[in-house]
Formats: sequence, structure tokens, C-alpha cells
Amino acid sequence: MNHTVVNDSVKHIALIGNFLPRKCGLATFTTDTFNALKTRYPDLTVDVYAMDDHPGRYDYPAAVTGTIPQEDRAAYLATARAIEASGAQAVWLQHEYGIFGGAAGEHILALLDRINLPLIVTLHTVLEKPSAQERTVMEGLLRRAAKVIVMAERGRDILTRVHGANPRSIVNIPHGVPDRPFADPATFKPRFGWSGQVILTFGLLAPGKGIETVIEAMPAVVEQHPEAKYVVLGATHPNLVAHEGEKYRDGLKALARSLGVENNVAFVDAFVEQDELIDYLQAADIYVTPYLNPAQITSGTLSYAVGVGKAVISTPYVHATEILADGHGVLVDFRDSAAFAREISSLLGSERNRSRLSARAYERGRTMTWSRVAERAMNEITSIIDGRPQRIASSGPIKPHAPDLSAVERMSDSTGMLQHSIYSVPDRRHGYCIDDNARALILMSAMDNIDDAVRDKWTTVYASFVQYAWNPEQRRFRNFMNFDRTWCEDAGSEDSNGRALWALGVTARDARSRKHRDWATMMFDMTASLAFELGSPRAQSFAMLGAAAMLEASPGHQLAHSILTRFPEEHMALLDEARRPNWVWFEIVLAYDNARLPEALIRAGQAIGRRDVVETGLETLAWIIEQQKSPEGRFRAVGTESFGRPYAEPLPFDQQPLEAQATVDACCAAYAATGDARWRVEAERAYGWYFGQNDLDLPLATVQDGGCFDGLMPTGLNRNQGAESILALQLSNCAISRLSKAAQGVAGTGRAVA
Repeated sequence: MNHTVVNDSVKHIALIGNFLPRKCGLATFTTDTFNALKTRYPDLTVDVYAMDDHPGRYDYPAAVTGTIPQEDRAAYLATARAIEASGAQAVWLQHEYGIFGGAAGEHILALLDRINLPLIVTLHTVLEKPSAQERTVMEGLLRRAAKVIVMAERGRDILTRVHGANPRSIVNIPHGVPDRPFADPATFKPRFGWSGQVILTFGLLAPGKGIETVIEAMPAVVEQHPEAKYVVLGATHPNLVAHEGEKYRDGLKALARSLGVENNVAFVDAFVEQDELIDYLQAADIYVTPYLNPAQITSGTLSYAVGVGKAVISTPYVHATEILADGHGVLVDFRDSAAFAREISSLLGSERNRSRLSARAYERGRTMTWSRVAERAMNEITSIIDGRPQRIASSGPIKPHAPDLSAVERMSDSTGMLQHSIYSVPDRRHGYCIDDNARALILMSAMDNIDDAVRDKWTTVYASFVQYAWNPEQRRFRNFMNFDRTWCEDAGSEDSNGRALWALGVTARDARSRKHRDWATMMFDMTASLAFELGSPRAQSFAMLGAAAMLEASPGHQLAHSILTRFPEEHMALLDEARRPNWVWFEIVLAYDNARLPEALIRAGQAIGRRDVVETGLETLAWIIEQQKSPEGRFRAVGTESFGRPYAEPLPFDQQPLEAQATVDACCAAYAATGDARWRVEAERAYGWYFGQNDLDLPLATVQDGGCFDGLMPTGLNRNQGAESILALQLSNCAISRLSKAAQGVAGTGRAVA
């Protein structure tokens, strides 16, 4: 077999699984994997993230970079961020049911969804008949993984047959074994005080291991070989101890007494380290695995026994049938004590046959040593890293794209614009909201090149939605409407009410038809006083944007003027309270639509002639822009995972189109107020985000149909195209086109359109 050496390009990986001193087979496996990697590739950095079922109980070694409390979903997300920031090039996950939190361990999918690195998964259990939740988790892993490692061909068969997995993504790499020289059992028996012939079983003691079967076979064995001893090595499984103490072990001892073989059955109640375990194995004459689960695909202890050249007798579970095939061991039926007695007695009675079987097992074990396993795994990791598609970075200013109404119309009907979609198909289950219909109403005034009849139709539809949303009894706009046109609430959120006022002000100023301008003015006059009851800074900012537009449409408009004189003072007071040397912001946290706050101050200050208000808006805009910039100098929207973290640097994901649009509009306002080309550059930087100038080099805009994907996740695009995203792109198209004309001295006012 040809074992290539790992590519020099692989310098750093993350390894997730259980880890010693946690006492379980998977912890031993992951620890052995780590040690094999470090021994075979000394310069490789391996960050271990240990699953922790009892936080604080285990004294993990320095090799463990971090722990993940099993049931703490937030810890999975924090670990994803740590892995992303670590410089790791790939993630190797050890998957077993029962070690991850959530239904069927679904929390691990949340972690994997937050990393943008190639993933290789070793599956320690592959179920023939998974439950619905187990299927969901397994198929989530299969979708995410570039390569899947199984330890038996049956695992590959089940994955392709039951889950429809791609066979080319599945590789069979056997369970690793220590590299020990072949040894005569007689040289090891004295250190354990053994004499005579020894049959050994090892593992955490629990029902399902079939120990009873061999104990029941011992009377017949002892009859022919009176000195034979069956040694059951291993502590009781911690979960079983927690539930019933040592009841199961005591029951096995009672069984041996009842059969008169208590002197021929010994229990070693200990969790032994690997080197000691191998010593025990090499001291045994025969190794038996009488397991009862036919579907068991992996047995580390069976692999170890084969690895050191033991004559093995086993029940025909999946792993045993494969590893012991072709005369490398002996198989007997499940629960067949008579067959175990017959085969044990036969091997104990023939040193020649036992030695021949041991030699064949040892020969097979040479292909399974940990160094070989590490090489094969690293070859796969190298291939998925080298095979990763190369990003094609886009640079330089993006030429403004003409606004396109196609996707907006796709998401709209005679009621209004639907909120969400599944991919590009409207999802009627979630109905409508005033947020999106207010934005759509603004777009109808902002787009230049659309047919008058089309503009009139959709302006009327979106205006009608806003109008119908007004609840005079509550003096609030409703927000969410079901698809059957029933309202979900009597009063919408503060932000939705602020956006409604914003849309009314812009429509009163910019609508192309007098009838719509008059309607919007009437609605603003009737509803805008609700602004004085808004407590959210963003809602107040939206109201200010509407009031600034209304004051342009109707100079001297008293209600608009009152809004514009009240809220800037409150916002500047918030800024003074929250400000720190490295924090120039109105709140101690970042959230969504951040750039709207400075934009509102800039436009309010311009409208009422307050230069100090404008300057505060410019200062805070400059600060938030720096927070929205990647190390490469690209626009990076404040990730949704950042929300609510006091005085913390923003996290990169998920990034939403709304943030790019808000930044474009705010920079347009700053350019109109100052004429400083810096703001045009920043607007173009944010605009480029839609077209691939972002952290993932992926365009969100689907230029051919006016659509826009819902965001950037660590793993790629959120491929749904909801109303908010489509409108953000199209309103950005409008804003950047006006900015470009203004910069060329052709036309433009730098007005806010959304």
C-alpha cells in the first residue's frame, strides 16, 4: 500500500471529540488520534476541543485547547468562533450519538454551520434504522462534510443506502492500534499474577457486552481445561454506575457463583490506560468479544486485540465480521454459550492452531497501526484542503447597477410584499409585514426608469398596506399580517412604526404622482405624533428620517420640525453616556441597521441647521464604518452574533444586506453634507459587498433578475431571497446611482430613500 506524506500546506487542524481523562472509548480514540498525529507530524498544530459532559470534573491536559459543555448551545457557537479565529485549515470531528447536546446531538450542527473550513467526520456509529431526529443530524453532517471516515464497509453501505450519501465522499480507515511487537503471553502473565490459560474481555462494563454468554460457557471450558480463567477487565460504565451503582457487576459475579466457576472468572474493576491495556492483551491467550448488538460497526478493543496478534473469538457483529474475515478470527452466534465453549476449548487445546490464528491477526494489525491511520487521515485532510475551490477576489469600484423591479414584483401580490421566500419562491406561510411594505413604498419613489402605470400600481398597493396597517384605536401601525389578511397584532413594534413614518415622509417628498404625495402628507400628519412615544433609538432615527424628508416636502412643517429638534438632543445624550475611549456609539452594544443612527443625525442637522448635530452624525458614522471593515479593507457587516455584546468588537457573521444598504445611505448623507470624497469611497465599499467584495468573495446580488440572497454565513450564502434583502439591494442601486451622478456634477441630492 502506498502511503503518501502529508502536504506541507497542512499546518494546523482542529480536532473535536471526547478526550482523556474522560472515561469512555471515544475519549481514548480521540486521545490516540491526537498522539498519533503529533508523533507522525511533529510540526502539525492540532487544537483539541473536548466535549464535556460534566464541566469542571475533568483535569484536561494542556493538549486540550478548549472544552464544550455538552448541553450549552452557546458554547458550541463560541467554539466555532474560536476555531475560525485560530488559523486552523480544517476540522476533524469524531461523531458519536450521545456526546453532543440537543435532540440526537443537533447542537454540533450549530457549531459546524458557523465555521467556513473543510470538514472531515469520523462516524463511530452508523445506524441502520435511525430515528427522524438521528436522520436529521446524520444528513446534516453528510451535507457539511467534505469527507466521511467509516471503520467498516458496512458503514459505507448504510450511508449510501439509507441516507443517499455520495460513495466518493466516504473512505474506510480502520480503527487505529498501537504498534507493539508480537509477544508470547507467558512473558506478560507474571506481572498480573496469572498462571494457566487466560481468556480476556475488556471494556466499560454494561449490558449489551454479552459477558453472561461467556460466563455460561465457562463450566464446559473448565471441564476440559481446569486452570482456564476468564478475566473481565474494565470499570463499570460511569452512566450505569450513576443510575444503579454496581448492580450489573454484582449480578455477573452471582451468575459465576451459581455455575460453580467463581474461581475461574475474575473481574478487574479498573479503567486502565492504553499501555497497561496492551500489556493485559498480550498476557491473554484468547480474546473474546461476545457483544449482542449485530449492528456494532466499531470496537476499539477488538481492533487492539487484532493489533497485538490475539486469537479472537467473537459474535458476528459488523466490525467483527469484517476484521476477522478470511481466517483472521473465529465467529460464533449471538448468545450461543455452547459455541463459545466449543471454540474456546478447541483453541486452548491446540497451541498450533492458536499460534497460527494469532500470527494471521498480527499480520492484519500491521495495516491498522496508529501511524498508518494518521497518514491515511492526513492524506484525506490534505486532499480536501487542496481541493477547496479557490476564491476569485473582486476589487475596485463596482459600476452602479440599474434598479430592477423584477424580484420585488415576484414577491408581491395585490395585498403587498410578502416577507420571506424559500430560495426565490415566496413563502406564504409568513405573510406580510409593514417593515417591508414601507421599504417597497419608498422604492417606488426612488426608481427612475419604470413604466408610469407599473409605478402607479405598486405605489398604490404598498400605500394601501401601510394605510390599512394604521390602527386608530391604538394609534399605532400594525406590523405582521397573515396570508389571509388577518392581523397578528393590534400594534406593531416601535421600529416598524418608525419605518412607517419614514416611508410616509419620503413618499410625501419624492412620489412621482401628486395624488400619492398628498396621501402621504395626510397620513404623516395623522400619525406622526406617535413618534414622541417611541423609546427605541432606532425607531426614533427612522422617524427622524421621515421627518427630515417631510420638512423638505413642506418647509415649516411643525410636527416634522418638532421631531427633528427633540430626538437629536436625546441621541447626543445617549452618546455621551455610552462613549468610551474606543467606543463612539449611542449604545453599549451593536445591533442591526446601525448606520441609520448617524444618518438620522446628519439629515436632521441639515434640515434644522444644526451643525453640531451633523458633526456628531459624521463622527459616529466614521466610527461605525471602522467597525464594519475587514482586515483586508472590505465592508464587513456587523454579524448578527455580535448583537447584545457590551463594548465588544463585532463578530463577522451572519452578515445581512440591510447593513450594507444602511451604510450606503448614511455615506450618501455624509457626502451631501460635506462634499468630502471619503464618504463616496465608503459608500462604494459597502455597495461592493453585494457584488462579491466581501469576506467570502461571493456575490449576493442576482443581477439577472434583481434578486438578493439573505446573507453571508460562515459556510457560504443564505440562498433564500426575502423581501428585506431584495429591497436593500434595489434601494442601494438607487442610492449609489444618484451618488455617482452627484459626484460627476450631473444631478443628485444625496437624499435618503430607505
